[in-house]
Amino acid sequence: MTPSVTQLHNMTVAQLAKALHAKQASAVEVATAFLARTGGNPHHAFLDIDSEVTLAQAQASDARIAAGTGGCLEGVPIAHKDVFVTRDFATTAGSKMLSGYRSPFDATVVDRLRSAGMVTLGKLNCDEFAMGSSNENSAYGAVTNPWDTSRIPGGSSGGSAAAVAARLTPAATGTDTGGSIRQPASFCGITGIKPTYGRASRYGMIAYASSLDQAGPMAQTAEDCALLLSAMSGADLDRDSTSLDVPNENFSAKLNDSLKGLRVGIPQEFFGDGLAADVRSAIDAALQVLEAKGAKLVPITLPRTELAIPVYYIIAPAEASSNLSRFDGVKFGHRATDYTDLVSMYKRTRAEGFGEEVKRRIMTGAYVLSHGYYDAYYLQAQKIRRMIADDFQRAFADCDVIAGPVAPTVAWKLGRSASDQKDASLADYLADIFTLPASLAGLPGMSVPVGFGEGGMPVGMQLMGNYLQEARLLNVAHQFQLATDHHLQKPEGI
Repeated sequence: MTPSVTQLHNMTVAQLAKALHAKQASAVEVATAFLARTGGNPHHAFLDIDSEVTLAQAQASDARIAAGTGGCLEGVPIAHKDVFVTRDFATTAGSKMLSGYRSPFDATVVDRLRSAGMVTLGKLNCDEFAMGSSNENSAYGAVTNPWDTSRIPGGSSGGSAAAVAARLTPAATGTDTGGSIRQPASFCGITGIKPTYGRASRYGMIAYASSLDQAGPMAQTAEDCALLLSAMSGADLDRDSTSLDVPNENFSAKLNDSLKGLRVGIPQEFFGDGLAADVRSAIDAALQVLEAKGAKLVPITLPRTELAIPVYYIIAPAEASSNLSRFDGVKFGHRATDYTDLVSMYKRTRAEGFGEEVKRRIMTGAYVLSHGYYDAYYLQAQKIRRMIADDFQRAFADCDVIAGPVAPTVAWKLGRSASDQKDASLADYLADIFTLPASLAGLPGMSVPVGFGEGGMPVGMQLMGNYLQEARLLNVAHQFQLATDHHLQKPEGI
């Protein structure tokens, strides 16, 4: 059956790819339908849109489909988080520092998805330099949650999550440093996966914390994420020294495997007093679904969970202070107009170009790396990071995957960061407690919609696996989604 134009935005990546290859719709028709939905920039999700570029890519996709040479995702639209550099769209990383910047090349992730045939709709809003948990730190304004526009979408990939939830794009790229794919996916009721560190190339991804940053896909379903991750992953040894030298996988191959006998680890530290009752109720119900599918719940412990917060907020700012030192106004980016000498230019440029949260993390990082504090803070944090990774390995001796909440609560109201900056920033940091451990260990993790909590807001369940076990996580998520319809729910009016 040929889909109507009014139905296109409700189709998944897998459905669109099938329809396009069957010539039930053209890439131009699909791109035009999604571009029409971005008019007025709902939820302030996009930072750059160029319909001429998008339609030219769609026309090229139609030509390849007609010639029988189309890629596996030929003609399917996607939008990219604005920390991936792109030749055809501006890249700002959500910062005034890079206002109007145009890259001479595409990030590897962008290039690989284009090689698979995907059509770029534009660039998506994000917390400045990916620093934040609410998407209120963007220099270009906050993103709103499609389920309740008075609430945050999560961060830092909030524009990506909001755009997928609002059906402005069927798929988006995100980056996850401490939970920035999983948390916004949970808050917006979509599916997102952070692969093993090094699985996807970081080349062309503007760095926040180099030992933690990882790219991943965000879409409606686990099936979609499997298709996207297969296209965007793979070794990139010539351009990314942290890229893993492992063969790429077809992450769709095991989606339909049975869950019978699967051991699902339940960490006691994730279900303490800090977990909201509505979130716990949704997670408990989801675990019952996995049990009904044949999985066995196994109690485990991750004893250093609470230490993940101080460890992350030492290591990540330390790396950020180094990575962001390149933005000094000399070669590219913002430059102050009123200065007296070189040092004055540096100071004024960075004071004007960076937002408050970025400045806070740069100063924290510079402090913990300074003489007399490196051993006391940074070195100790790295030691505990190793212990956190070891805790996971002990847990995986007793289980195949680990399940729990993504965040302690559902999405909170916009403006918390403006009410009391000090307390709000601390609250935002604490909201990352369940996602930080896997990031510090470099493990794959994902968020799967499992229901709704306070105010009718989405709740996501986090699945974590051992290194290079993305296929297993996607299998669990897909089987769960075959038994439920939480991932198919849409915000009112969409």
